Amino acid sequence: MKWNGSLRNAAVAGVLVLPLMLTACNPFAAKTSSQVDPPPADVELQMLADLEAAEQTSLSAGGQLSTVYLENEHGLLAPVALSLPEHENTTQLTRALEMLVKDGVYAERIPSGFRGVLPVGTEVTAVTLQKEEQLAVVEFSKSFRDYEARDERKIMEAITWTLTESPDIQRVQLWVDGEKLNEMPVDGTPLDRALTRAVGINLEISSGTSLSLTSPVTVYFSAATPEGIQYYVPVTRFVNSGSDRVQSALHELIKGPIRGDGLERVVTDNTIVDHVDESQDGVVTVSISDDMFESGEKVPAQMLESVVLTVTENTAADQVRIWLNGEKNVVGLDNQNYSEPVSRPQSINEIPL
Repeated sequence: MKWNGSLRNAAVAGVLVLPLMLTACNPFAAKTSSQVDPPPADVELQMLADLEAAEQTSLSAGGQLSTVYLENEHGLLAPVALSLPEHENTTQLTRALEMLVKDGVYAERIPSGFRGVLPVGTEVTAVTLQKEEQLAVVEFSKSFRDYEARDERKIMEAITWTLTESPDIQRVQLWVDGEKLNEMPVDGTPLDRALTRAVGINLEISSGTSLSLTSPVTVYFSAATPEGIQYYVPVTRFVNSGSDRVQSALHELIKGPIRGDGLERVVTDNTIVDHVDESQDGVVTVSISDDMFESGEKVPAQMLESVVLTVTENTAADQVRIWLNGEKNVVGLDNQNYSEPVSRPQSINEIPL
């Protein structure tokens, strides 16, 4: 079998890092929020993850991590799993947001090729969790307002996707210097509703796309650091409203990335989605065909993991199993059996400093 360049390179490098698994929830559920008076108590964000071996990756338990969304050298946001130091005066949620500040207190902990997107000097004054509403209320210092208009959406996305990595948070509300924001400070993006993952991330909108007639899906492609470390990048695209979200997302995954954005294909263009079924116990079965793979051959884990990430990002189902070319025993080069239910990883992209 002859793989394309990115899949072959991933196999040689031990593919991408995908640690410990967690239950996924529907990221596109949005509710209207009203003005709130943040309660005084913060809540700790606990994250577990595991560090894969270079050649034989695994999904076993590991240490405490936070996943934050940083800008890469191509201007795209990507999740990066980082271990943050304990601090008696701040919570894990606060420290995760502080990682997003350009040239901030944790700048030396950010891997090469990445940077935060919040304005220099921004302070995270408070992060308050309203658990019953799954709402995080975040207050920043007035320096939060000091950004360019072109960065406004990226700032919103980075904050929202970083905080909603916590299973306790689905919605985010922004405050600055003691006042709730009803719109973003520079370009005026409305904040009449709490932010959710429905804002999307790294949006790709084709010319002529009617947003009123489409729905967002988020797919995961691959990119590489300047040192050649592979990692996943989510991209939101728009598909016809009323179409099956998971199947539409998988079709976008097969289309591959656009040119010039630094992203790499994770499945071949020969891949066909045969069917997608969701069971009552929360398992999605994805049956695909690709004549580039022979019977019994191990499959690049990068390909299989991107399917797991893409499916769980676009459904409320908990787990994914993958069948390939009609075979129900699909093993990746990481020796993970993907024909058995696999859960979405809790943290993505452990990238060495």
